[in-house]
Amino acid sequence: MKKEHRPEQGIPYDRRMRRVCVFCGSSSGGRPVYAEAARDLGRELVARQLTLVYGGGQVGLMGEVADAVLQAGGEAIGVIPHALASREIAHQGLTRLHVVSSMHERKALMAQLSDVFIALPGGFGTYEEFFEAVTWTQLGVHRKPCGLLNVAGFYDPIVGFIDRAVEEQFVRPQHRATILVDTAAGGLLDQLGRVRLPDVPKWIDLAEY
Repeated sequence: MKKEHRPEQGIPYDRRMRRVCVFCGSSSGGRPVYAEAARDLGRELVARQLTLVYGGGQVGLMGEVADAVLQAGGEAIGVIPHALASREIAHQGLTRLHVVSSMHERKALMAQLSDVFIALPGGFGTYEEFFEAVTWTQLGVHRKPCGLLNVAGFYDPIVGFIDRAVEEQFVRPQHRATILVDTAAGGLLDQLGRVRLPDVPKWIDLAEY
């Protein structure tokens, strides 16, 4: 059984969790458990009075988590680029829908609107969005924790790969510890709410960017 990485040192996460950005697939995947987990996450967000921020689609896991939030009486904010509004079928029932010009603008706005990040199962886009958020935390571009909702062991290979990167000294243990992992929505939200983020070395002068 793998040891869980839960940071114990560092400085407390200093923003009250109000909005949760969820990265997930525009497909529902091959097993019902993934859609069930998306709906469970949506209901858990509403139970905790948290607003969903996500990619704005109404299909796949994106639609499942958004519909669960809305059906439970919560708020859901979508951000989708013009080019994907028709392909991902932009959700027309959201609390707010931002239609932007590019994928870069989409990710930047989602990050700006959110306090923490969660990845449900998904494909390349989900991984890319999640790891960019992780990298921004590592570099100090923002100080927002990130979590993997490891449904039915979906993220086991990625977690193993990250741990291998730590073993091979490509990732520092304190940065590995910023990626929280849980199999249940409630457990992951609990971790995100109490996490202590490590001090970030000043590798770059952010004022220059």
